[in-house]
Amino acid sequence: MANPLNLTSNFFFFIFTLTIIYVAYTFPKLEPNQTNLVFYVHDHFTGEDSTAATVAGKTGLTSSILHFGTVAIVDDPVTEGPTMDSTLIGRAQGAYVNSQLDGNALYMVFSVIFTAGEYRGSTLEIQGSDIFTTKEREFGIVSGTGYFRFVKGYGIMETEFMDLVNLRATLKLNVTVKHY
Repeated sequence: MANPLNLTSNFFFFIFTLTIIYVAYTFPKLEPNQTNLVFYVHDHFTGEDSTAATVAGKTGLTSSILHFGTVAIVDDPVTEGPTMDSTLIGRAQGAYVNSQLDGNALYMVFSVIFTAGEYRGSTLEIQGSDIFTTKEREFGIVSGTGYFRFVKGYGIMETEFMDLVNLRATLKLNVTVKHY
């Protein structure tokens, strides 16, 4: 003879399981927002308006960022357009390490700190390799704050302008991020 407690328990377990499955499949899922941004970073190692400095390398502070093992710190302006006359929307602050033996690639880690516009007070954290001798380079967006909290994404970097003699460059960053 079957135990009535077993039948009752099994019935309630079955109803409970069906309820959980129903709720899991009928409640709307939180879909991330996608944001696409294009902005320009102006990297100047020389001149009165320099925004980057070598802080370590094989020959000390006189090391060039174009030599393997050199470390540089940056605080570059970020603008809406490719010229310095464009609207300033933030700063790119962080570090570059020349990490390729032939000197043609940087490991970059920096924050884009938005100081104006729609994303004022928000940041994007960028990390990845910059093989600056190639036309396009892809990098990761690993974190963010403010509007970009819980962000993940990627970006494509292109060199708009480069003066290797004077170590000055303008970089176009085309960023795609997903966030909540």
